[in-house]
Amino acid sequence: MRLASLRIGGAALIGVAVAIAGSPLRAQGVESKPSDQRAPAPDNRKDANKKVDEYAEAERRLGPAGNPECMWLGQRVVSRLWNDDLDQAFRHLDLYDRFSCPSGHIQTSFRCLVRKDPKAADVLNAQIKDCWLNPDTEPLPSQPAAAAATTPAQAE
Repeated sequence: MRLASLRIGGAALIGVAVAIAGSPLRAQGVESKPSDQRAPAPDNRKDANKKVDEYAEAERRLGPAGNPECMWLGQRVVSRLWNDDLDQAFRHLDLYDRFSCPSGHIQTSFRCLVRKDPKAADVLNAQIKDCWLNPDTEPLPSQPAAAAATTPAQAE
């Protein structure tokens, strides 16, 4: 009888210890943050409208390559290709193809990016977006590749 009450007492003691140890963890995990269910701020609405207008303009100019899902996936494919992350690039490319996005636009956008040859990481995303929206842009004349291409022609 004494062994049974020791077991019950030990189980109760363990239960109390777990309850006390769990209380501070639960108290730290619960924070009283204001709900994000309210209407977006005016600045957020402007950003959202700007993005919608941007997608509409891209879809008008590019056709299927301007669809939001094609732009989102396609720009990531080009970024992964630029960073030599071929495994992820091919995974994104599979999704890009699954959405029936035009694969030729990936090629022209990547060609545009290679011609521009962005060096800084902060410029890379802007260049990828620029090449996606207008892949036929010429590289800037201040780049060394453009200067080297004009020098031999002038020597003749």
